[in-house]
Amino acid sequence: MANVKRFSPLPGFGLAMGYTLVYLTLIVLIPLAAVGTKTLTMGWEAFWAAVSSPRVVASYQLSFGASLLAAAINVVFGLIFAWVLVRYRFPGKGLIDSLVDLPFALPTAVAGIALATIYSENGPVGKLLEPWGIEIAYTPNGVLLALVFIGLPFVVRTVQPVLGDLEKEVEEAAAGLGASRWQTFLRIILPHIAPALLTGFAMAFARAVGEYGSVIFIAGNVPMVSEITPLLIITKLEQYDYAGATAVASVMLVFSFVLLLIINGLQGWMQNRYAKGA
Repeated sequence: MANVKRFSPLPGFGLAMGYTLVYLTLIVLIPLAAVGTKTLTMGWEAFWAAVSSPRVVASYQLSFGASLLAAAINVVFGLIFAWVLVRYRFPGKGLIDSLVDLPFALPTAVAGIALATIYSENGPVGKLLEPWGIEIAYTPNGVLLALVFIGLPFVVRTVQPVLGDLEKEVEEAAAGLGASRWQTFLRIILPHIAPALLTGFAMAFARAVGEYGSVIFIAGNVPMVSEITPLLIITKLEQYDYAGATAVASVMLVFSFVLLLIINGLQGWMQNRYAKGA
């Protein structure tokens, strides 16, 4: 029997792979190589001094700590958002579904100014929190709030289609066998959506760790207190300290890559475990 040529709407493998490699090189590899090359111009002592000063270390702690915490918060509330949008019908559902994507469309500077206005001491929400001694704007809490705001859509949009594909008959069968709601969620629903949750977590973290525009307007930008690493990099660039800026950026790049690699490895392990269990 003659071989039947499979139809493909895209070009052949060679052309598609060549385009992919060229595009990846121009957009990703060359800029990353430039960061590494500029960093190598520094001696080891100068590099260590640039990346380990107390001010820089404090910015690392705030940027990575707030990004991880914001991504974890978004996993919880993003799952609740997705569950409500998938499982319930109510007036205004389409509007709420559209508002989830607002952080995607809203310029980050506008988001930062709006959050700072609302949560400042004179803002409508800040006034309510002030008697309780809770300060949001111009503190590390403001950084966390901004990162939660810009990261929520990643979790919702990642989990939402997976929840939509989950058949309710499986949950009904579990309930018929005597499983409680928590048992059904932990043993049926959570294993099914766990890879999507990890993907949303990774995407929210990746977005948060490099966020700049929405954070600087609400953070206060106080060194050693509420100064994020991207702002510190911009400050060094404005001072023409290009080597120092790339040194700090390279440390952020390495830490981010390692964390994302761990998350992706965990996601792959969970997918394989779920596939074997199915």
